[in-house]
Amino acid sequence: MKFLATFTAWPYGGGMKMFIVMMASFMAAVAISIDAILPALEVIGRDLGVTDVNHTQYILVLIFAGMAVGQLICGPLSDAEGRKKVLYGGLILYAIGSLVSLMAPSMPVMLAGRLLQGLGVAGPYVSAVAIVRDKYSGEDMARIMSLVMMIFVAVPAIAPALGQLILFYGTWHYIFALLFVVAVGMMVWIYFGLEETLPPEKRIPFRIADMAAGFREVLSTRVTAGYMVCMGLIFGGFVGYLNSTRQIFQDMFQQGAMFSAWFGGLAIIFGASSLLNSKIVQKFGMRPLCRMAAVAIIVSSALFLVYCQTVGPSLVAFIVYVSVPYFAMGLMFGNLNAIAMEPMGHIAGIASAVTGAVSSIISLCLGTYIGQMYNGTLTPVTLGFMGVAAAALLVMMQADRPKRVLT
Repeated sequence: MKFLATFTAWPYGGGMKMFIVMMASFMAAVAISIDAILPALEVIGRDLGVTDVNHTQYILVLIFAGMAVGQLICGPLSDAEGRKKVLYGGLILYAIGSLVSLMAPSMPVMLAGRLLQGLGVAGPYVSAVAIVRDKYSGEDMARIMSLVMMIFVAVPAIAPALGQLILFYGTWHYIFALLFVVAVGMMVWIYFGLEETLPPEKRIPFRIADMAAGFREVLSTRVTAGYMVCMGLIFGGFVGYLNSTRQIFQDMFQQGAMFSAWFGGLAIIFGASSLLNSKIVQKFGMRPLCRMAAVAIIVSSALFLVYCQTVGPSLVAFIVYVSVPYFAMGLMFGNLNAIAMEPMGHIAGIASAVTGAVSSIISLCLGTYIGQMYNGTLTPVTLGFMGVAAAALLVMMQADRPKRVLT
């Protein structure tokens, strides 16, 4: 009820509220593709003959890999052909990937389907950021993105429970059937509920030379490149946690079906901090909030490591600790995106693609490494969070350093 009261109290008309919900849904396609599968990883691995439990993490890794590549394609295409065409194309590919995964007889086929899903879901993900940038900039964009993230977080909050519910009454195949239905439903919604936000006169022809020029501009713009790396670092810590989360809750702490409840509760913390950011970002500024959030992750991680070494790990202590990175990431996510995209309004699609792809590659590599280091303890995840936050803080300071004026 509090969530509904907050939503209805937003200072926006009904059309704007629906716009925010739709953008959140585009980004949430990524979340449901990951989080609904989490409770089923062990069952899928067993059914498909996986012997090393850590290797089931690749079911998550491949969708991130597909997204990283897909964003490089979808971003320039959205600048050239418009946002809606890319949305349709991505969702069609996502639906095909869902069917491939649904019918997978082996792990390689499953991973191929997940790669297709990742390639496809890049369309809605890139388009959401580009559409918001088409309409807003600066702190206004950060505020809208924070509200988008607040709605978006409802999916990670309920998706694991939904996946667990499906497993109670059926098999993991029905989860992929649900993802197929989601793709079809989103296409219908786009057809009836979304106008094109990029008029023909503002479109950039899809040329390799333009793509290369956009790539160079992103990488040569210190603020954009720096905060792109920060996104990759921070999300890399989260991906490492995400890869290990089922093993932590179900194997280490023996939580069984309660895993979904714990995961969903933590996701709500992320949503609450995103809502808070939308209310305070114009007062405190995007950069100070990002720096304070990074410091909070570093300090809490160091304290938790000391606690584990002296007292020993416990479920309650871990929940208290991991709430801090969740809250900090809720403060940072919309701000990091907005800061990186602020100088890129003239090439929003290409910039969104490059920043999304590069940050995804960084987070994929870091997150895979952290996840594969899981050894039955909380040390790899905690060190992962602390390390990426420390690196991100250093990169922010470098990116915001005033330019030298030569005389």
